[in-house]
Amino acid sequence: MRVLNMVQAINEALDLALAKDERVLVFGEDVGRLGGVFRVTEGLQAKYGESRVFDTPLAESGILGMAIGLAMGGMRPVAEIQFAGFLYPALDQILSHLGRWRHRSRGRVGLPVVVRAPYGGGVHTPEQHADSPEAILAHTPGVKVVIPASPERAKGLLLAAIEDEDPVFFLEAIKLYRGARAEVPEGYYTLPLGKARILREGKAATLIGYGGMVEVMLEAAEVAKREGVEVMVVDLETLVPLDEDTLLAAVRETGRAIVVYEAMRTGGFGAEIAARIAEGALDYLQAPVLRVAGYDAPYPPFSAIEHLYRPNAKRVLAALRKVLTY
Repeated sequence: MRVLNMVQAINEALDLALAKDERVLVFGEDVGRLGGVFRVTEGLQAKYGESRVFDTPLAESGILGMAIGLAMGGMRPVAEIQFAGFLYPALDQILSHLGRWRHRSRGRVGLPVVVRAPYGGGVHTPEQHADSPEAILAHTPGVKVVIPASPERAKGLLLAAIEDEDPVFFLEAIKLYRGARAEVPEGYYTLPLGKARILREGKAATLIGYGGMVEVMLEAAEVAKREGVEVMVVDLETLVPLDEDTLLAAVRETGRAIVVYEAMRTGGFGAEIAARIAEGALDYLQAPVLRVAGYDAPYPPFSAIEHLYRPNAKRVLAALRKVLTY
């Protein structure tokens, strides 16, 4: 089977979606002739033409507004926001309109919109290029939030998101674009949204995360194994809808939970995970639920201290050793 990186897998998914359904449109800043700043859409405009793969002005609210209008008109837009930290100018469209139309129209109007955006750190980007705003999106009723952790998952999940009848935010960890490689099946396939994965079995504790933090958790789990400690690793993969059954079953099995995410600690999605665990698995806990996260400060741009802000295996192992003392 072929080995692809995440850029190649996502490009292939978009190619397949464009070929399968003429209603699919791909647009955003520099996605056409340039092929995107990370070359995720490279070659698609040449293959499908400027009417289906096209550049937009530098106006995120306009990109989202156009996506909403196109979806109302029967199209299936795939809008790219160049970096997830650039979503903020579009929050009015997102919070006031994107997730509300099915409810507002009493089920008559759905918005099958996919919004793709690279997020997260690890590659020394400028200010706002490494933000992780998934908690804001997850707090928006009516939208789904998907964050893949590997190329083969990204391809299948993106195709499923494009087929979905409701808005889906599809966040792609920048560090994984060319840092993650895996065998990716050929052809068109989808993977179910709203299902978490158990990547590693263990009895000592449960590590819970998504996206770019999955490789961090797996690295920590490998070190822990060498120290004689086997931990379970859960990739949530979809934050909304959240696979609470898999999450709670994993925590009940080990009695200890550590949530890993690179957004700011306060109000991050990890707090929601901790709350769900408290509601559904409190009687099984043998230690407090710990969070390993970013700090309550802007992500450091162009910085040699990035490794101190972004969670790494060393910080995860420190949290693991702490929960094991209880």
